[in-house]
Amino acid sequence: MKILFLRLRVMWRRFRHGERHLQTDNPHYAIQVDALMRRANPFYSWQERANWIIDIVQWLRHVPKVSMLDDDAKLRVKQQRLHFLLAWLDSNRDVRRVVQATLQKTLREAAGPELFCATGLPHEPAFFSELTEHAIKLVLPKPPFEADLSSLFTALFPTPEDADWLLALDRESVAQIWKLIADDGIAHNYQQQIDEALIYLAATILADGISKAFRQKLDPKMPLQATPFMVLRRELETYLYVSPRDEAALRSVRMLIAVCQAQTDRIYAHLDEHGVSVSLVYRVERMRAQLTRMALLTDLRSVIYGTGAAGHAVGEDTEPGAGQIQALLGDLIAAHHQRSSVRGLIQRSFSLLARKMVERNADHGEHYIARDSKEYRAMLKAAGRGGVITAFTVLGKSLVSAIGAARFFEGVFASLNYAVSFTAISAVGGVLATKQPAVTAPVLASKMGQLDTVEGLRALLSEIALLLRSQAAAVFGNLMGVIPVMLLISGLIMLATDAPMMTAQHASASLHSLSVIGPTPLFAAFTGILLWLSSLASGFADNWFALRRLREALTYQRRLVFVLGAMRAERWAAWLDRNVAQIAGNISLGLLLGMTPVLAQFFGLPLDVRHVTLATGTLTAAASSLGWQVLASPQFWLAIAGIACIGVLNVGVSFACALTLALRARDVPARIRRLVFRAVLRRFSASPRSFLFPERPAPASGATGPMADGAAADSVAGDISASAQPTEPPPAPPQRQPNSRHG
Repeated sequence: MKILFLRLRVMWRRFRHGERHLQTDNPHYAIQVDALMRRANPFYSWQERANWIIDIVQWLRHVPKVSMLDDDAKLRVKQQRLHFLLAWLDSNRDVRRVVQATLQKTLREAAGPELFCATGLPHEPAFFSELTEHAIKLVLPKPPFEADLSSLFTALFPTPEDADWLLALDRESVAQIWKLIADDGIAHNYQQQIDEALIYLAATILADGISKAFRQKLDPKMPLQATPFMVLRRELETYLYVSPRDEAALRSVRMLIAVCQAQTDRIYAHLDEHGVSVSLVYRVERMRAQLTRMALLTDLRSVIYGTGAAGHAVGEDTEPGAGQIQALLGDLIAAHHQRSSVRGLIQRSFSLLARKMVERNADHGEHYIARDSKEYRAMLKAAGRGGVITAFTVLGKSLVSAIGAARFFEGVFASLNYAVSFTAISAVGGVLATKQPAVTAPVLASKMGQLDTVEGLRALLSEIALLLRSQAAAVFGNLMGVIPVMLLISGLIMLATDAPMMTAQHASASLHSLSVIGPTPLFAAFTGILLWLSSLASGFADNWFALRRLREALTYQRRLVFVLGAMRAERWAAWLDRNVAQIAGNISLGLLLGMTPVLAQFFGLPLDVRHVTLATGTLTAAASSLGWQVLASPQFWLAIAGIACIGVLNVGVSFACALTLALRARDVPARIRRLVFRAVLRRFSASPRSFLFPERPAPASGATGPMADGAAADSVAGDISASAQPTEPPPAPPQRQPNSRHG
């Protein structure tokens, strides 16, 4: 209790006195600085000197963990420590000479352009090798760095906030630090390293720019010598070695850097239209980062040579080069911490692929939204056809279970049963209810970027109601199709074999497994995730088909043309192009539903799948096998409640996962999502029927649905207007052309 009281007293004193207590730390500063500076020795090894420099910077960066200071005050504490250190060195000339010799020897021995061409930039040539390198760095300790200024620099500034501290240094402090750590020889050495870094970056950009993967994405085609990447290399060498002070040569290099950046924009547009390659996206992102670094180094070099005394560009506080060096070092710190994140690497590399799959699902999702009573009835009929085929899927599942095969082969046969059934549903124009949310949620996300007006919000609310109404129609149609057909199948089996479809023990176990009291809700939510994963598989297959240009390949495949003829081969390739996503989605969903429980049980996880239509067919078969008396059983009604829970969770979880991915892919702000959620709740409370059934024709005086839309939209219009201020968007690829493949 006493220790707690003392801590609270210290915090209260710091809160009352603000930064005045820091003045009392000067005696402690003197002791700490004296101990640090007297450790300097130019005859130590490079590793020992590097560790000593790291200790100095850590002392400068140190702020007590228990502190009532804000960020600006913490920054002033660091500045105060730096000023005290410089003043202490000025008053101790003998120690200053040793410190200066140690620092300058360390910088002089750190050769190589890696600080400028490697820090904060992707190192590996491919995505997965870069991902592996990041993972290894997170797990394994770093080896000691020998004469590597890039590694020393990243160790000196371990947090992104260090960039703000570095950029906040005043000109006088920067000039004093420069006089302490460098001389004319070191300045000239690092200017040469900047030139070497520019040549290295240009060579790396050239290697990627003239590769076949890049040239195929550029139009019009041009000879290698005429590509801007090749011209950039030639002009850069001319600027560096022939006319380093020529303004025309400098402008030519800057123009070519901008042209190369424009070429990467064209590659992005091509990928967005014809399919996304994660490997190529990684290489394009790496090229864009390298071009940005080249621009920074070129600006710094032009300022240094523009002073007329390259070695003294930052030797005085009035020289303009100090600001450029501070900006470059701050950019190195920020880029290093941005690029060292595994999550950031994955997000940058897969964002375009996620957007492509979302757009593919949005294109197909438009076909599953019932916008009027006629389309609602059509959805019911299509879902009824799906329910009829699902009844035979339940029969096939029962036969697979009755075989008594090994668990693995039972999963294989169940997967084949599901895949064939889902493909048959698609072939007859049927609908499986829970497959819709994953392809209709991206349609909703595409509308959420148009909420700058009340009319846009009202249109979005209507779209949400239509979408959920379509889900309800699909579920109702599936149930209306599967229940009577399942009863008919059970009756035919009873007449043919004089025995029920299920034994009493099996039927009771089926009812118990579907009970709402138990793991059924968990299994239903898990199945919703599997349904969403199948939509990702279909989107990935569609992107892969386009990326590999398989439609053209199949159209002109010599053996296929010889067997089918040119016209049939072209029609077959076009049909496969239109339906490859649906085929992949059906097969992947069948494998996920059939094999996931098998694999989960192999690892000791008691997971199973619960699909609302399949579960309804199973419940119908079990109830028909037990007889009419089952209707009076509580277990039957618990299973009915379980079916309702399965339907809600199948649709809800799948829809939530797909909507989250779509919103992230389209960079919809979180505040817009919250406002839309509130508006939907108000619309549902005002008119819940509009989310389940088509609206009746309204009289001329007004309609309930639009009035509800208007009330919900107007109630949050002020919130949207207040929150519509632009925020800093996350890094994203440049503006691309719209996807015309499914146009």
